[in-house]
Amino acid sequence: MANQLGSLMETIKSKVNSLTKKKKKSSKKPYMKMDKSASVKVEIRSRKARQLIDKTLKGKPR
Repeated sequence: MANQLGSLMETIKSKVNSLTKKKKKSSKKPYMKMDKSASVKVEIRSRKARQLIDKTLKGKPR
């Protein structure tokens, strides 16, 4: 009985280890980083400006 339990534990450990190794390998895949296009840069700038305007108007007493 104890021998069966030990072998079961070893099997589970090996399966868990193999699964964690697969996850680590898949996360190390290199990818090509894309540069932001001009339109995306403009969009980011306009969002930041809009947030700044909203923040400024919130603090202004009416």
